[in-house]
Amino acid sequence: MAFHSGFVCILGRPNAGKSTLLNALVGEKLAIISPKPQTTRNRILGIINLPKREQGGKTRESGQIVLIDTPGVHRSGSSLGRKMMAEIREALDGCDLILLIVDGKRKWDASDADVLDLVKKTATPALLLLNKIDLLADKRDLLPLMAHFQRPENVRGVTFQEIIPISALKKKGLDELLECVVKNLPKGPRHFPEEQITDQPVRFMASEMIREQVLMQTQEEVPHAVSVLIEQFDEGPKLVRIAATIYCERAGQKAILLGKGGQMLKKIGTAARLDIEKMVGAKVFLELFVKVHAGWRDSRQFVEELDWRRQFQQFGAEQGPKSE
Repeated sequence: MAFHSGFVCILGRPNAGKSTLLNALVGEKLAIISPKPQTTRNRILGIINLPKREQGGKTRESGQIVLIDTPGVHRSGSSLGRKMMAEIREALDGCDLILLIVDGKRKWDASDADVLDLVKKTATPALLLLNKIDLLADKRDLLPLMAHFQRPENVRGVTFQEIIPISALKKKGLDELLECVVKNLPKGPRHFPEEQITDQPVRFMASEMIREQVLMQTQEEVPHAVSVLIEQFDEGPKLVRIAATIYCERAGQKAILLGKGGQMLKKIGTAARLDIEKMVGAKVFLELFVKVHAGWRDSRQFVEELDWRRQFQQFGAEQGPKSE
């Protein structure tokens, strides 16, 4: 039986469940998750290797799926917002299949037109995923929802290969999704070694885990005004030493991040350290600093410095985690 492989872009609006889906399909935490919109700022790659499998009298074809998680589609005039939209366009360029994921509980409105226009411009085959079906009290509510998306006038003329209800959080419908994805990918060899699950460097994933804790622990305007840069990452045989700087835009935000007597920063650091230790499989000494960089989101130079691909070139070919 032929081997299928290709690049699959996960596309959608903020908080549709893109990163939750990536993590669920890969089986590892590659993308940070929070209830805050625009949590994902970079395109994140996750690799799935599927062996041929017999199930219920059917044979699932084998293949390698290279998933690309993307930031939520939005309109923004800041340098950070433009960089995030550039990440989306680069992910779409040359991909073999699009997974357009929508919140099945949210009413489809005119603001979704931007997402549909992106799909239409690519002329790439697409699957529509109706996510969060676990929140539907009556599953029969799916029928009119699916019928809505089958009408061309409601989706700006985009034709979907399949419409698949899923719950990324509860991992429902994912087997059917994987089978459909493999079926729609071209025949060809692997793009990555079988043991590799991402192309992200460990130091970038560590910075994201720190930022995730900022998102989870702070409220209001602070999360969107925060970025994290790893200043030091030294791996010893028994201990990994990490120094990181959390950048914010105003002195008031710095005060919130530090907390009374430094308690908030300690809370963020402790939670992030535990997550990083799980990832690297070793003890971690994590030192955090907070600095004010006024208007960094509008600084093209600073936003470019946050790009892990640029950091990768600067610090050397450090590999991301591999599957066991």
